[in-house]
Amino acid sequence: QVQLVGSGGGLVQAGGSLRLTCAASGSILSIGAMGWYRQAPAKQRELVARITSAGSINYVDSVKGRFTISRDNAKNTVHLQMNSLKPEDTAVYYCNADIRRSVWRTFENYWGQGTQVTVSS
Repeated sequence: QVQLVGSGGGLVQAGGSLRLTCAASGSILSIGAMGWYRQAPAKQRELVARITSAGSINYVDSVKGRFTISRDNAKNTVHLQMNSLKPEDTAVYYCNADIRRSVWRTFENYWGQGTQVTVSS
């Protein structure tokens, strides 16, 4: 079994900061790309930021210069530092990762449970 557990969401005023953390646990051989998605009410889920195992990073345009994604491969964690938050960043943020559980399995995609981020104006 593999679990992704996200944390760090909350309520913050516009211009403030939050740091999200996602930890992968369970039977894990290796982790490929890790990322954060978000879904606002009545909107589709969108990719916010993604980092590969080699450290290649991409961001959605709306967060460039404000958000920073990083990972700690030794701890199987991925972080999202969110600065200069705006009300339009309000959403449920989901952790996502490609995980290989054993040499007999390919990479499979997993989702965390979601953490609410609310930015007040």
